[in-house]
Amino acid sequence: MTEYTDYYAPEGLLTRGTVVMVPGRGESRATYGRFGRRLAADAYRVRVVDGPEIDADDLTGTLARFGDRLSAAVDGTAASEDGVTGPLVLVGADSGAAAVAALLGPGGSSTAVRPEAVVLAGLPGRSGGTAGTWDDELDVRTSCPTHRGVLSNDPEAQRGTLDAPLPGALLDAAYHADLAVPTLLLVGDADPLADRDALTGTAKTLSRSRLAVVRDAHHDVLNDLQHRSVAAEVVSFLEALRTGLVPAIAVESSAW
Repeated sequence: MTEYTDYYAPEGLLTRGTVVMVPGRGESRATYGRFGRRLAADAYRVRVVDGPEIDADDLTGTLARFGDRLSAAVDGTAASEDGVTGPLVLVGADSGAAAVAALLGPGGSSTAVRPEAVVLAGLPGRSGGTAGTWDDELDVRTSCPTHRGVLSNDPEAQRGTLDAPLPGALLDAAYHADLAVPTLLLVGDADPLADRDALTGTAKTLSRSRLAVVRDAHHDVLNDLQHRSVAAEVVSFLEALRTGLVPAIAVESSAW
């Protein structure tokens, strides 16, 4: 079995950047097939890696191993002559988001890859619990019938992984990472695992961050019913990186 799942820009188009996607608890690489294909259609090179293996008793070792795996994944996207196509952006969901943020913070691995920007989706708070059944967990994750089917039919998806919260040390490192690169934070306003106050506080401490709240979205904010709008927000962020975070479109007048 391959280590990664790759999505490429359409033939004939220049690749506009490289996106490495890190899944979260219970998710497999297949969870992000729709997301990867959509970004690739906009001419981004997308590589989906396996989620981080978190050892609550060894956060330093966890981040070092995760950093090494991520660096290898990024290096593997390079063309033989031209290197990695920039900008390089790391996208993390749930525990993947927490691991990416912690890795890039002051206490992260010195061998870690250094991206030009990050997207943190569904960064969880300190609460856990899905009331026990798979249907209950799906209700926490998403109301999108397609995504519910993807999760339910994926033999590599691990059920019950949202029951316990992430280690406090990892969350502390993530929420206090002081990221120096442009950061897009995505959260659903119907996500019962989110800590909106903590997210707002983190966004205010970062020098170049945007906190985007997705109306009626649940924990799997990249894959809920609003996935098209969320993917468009991510692409808009990727495009803005090329112009110093100045959006290409500004609304001058609107009646809605």
